[in-house]
Amino acid sequence: MDFDPTDLRMLTALQRDAQLTAQQLGDILNLSPSQAGRRRQRLEAAGIIEGYRARLSATHLGLAVQAFVQVQMATHAPDKVKTFTRILTTRSEITSAWTLTGEADYLLRVYCQDLAALNTLIHETLLPHPAVARVQSQIVMDQLKADAPLPI
Repeated sequence: MDFDPTDLRMLTALQRDAQLTAQQLGDILNLSPSQAGRRRQRLEAAGIIEGYRARLSATHLGLAVQAFVQVQMATHAPDKVKTFTRILTTRSEITSAWTLTGEADYLLRVYCQDLAALNTLIHETLLPHPAVARVQSQIVMDQLKADAPLPI
């Protein structure tokens, strides 16, 4: 899809504040509210805008431990991988998961209430899985940059 400068300015504004009304977007983009609304709908329909979310405070929700967990698989048999990936989609502590090149097969972003909860996730859920060979975790000490908008 080709983007004109107005589309890019709209996407930038919506990444900063997804709650902007059509009137506010119109003011920012020098468009009428109806034109701004139609542009937003076009970007949504094209799949460029995938959805809108509220960013919550992990600390205020009692999630004191953030960690990245690398998982190395013992097997890539489709049936074993399927049951492992089911864990990734059903465990709420696992907020993101990526497949990787290199030594680790998966990288998981995890939020837990405390170290005991992280320990339980690793030792009672991940490590016992028959497809998992090794798990390595890194606990986040401080997040220096929050998840940022995409560079458009």
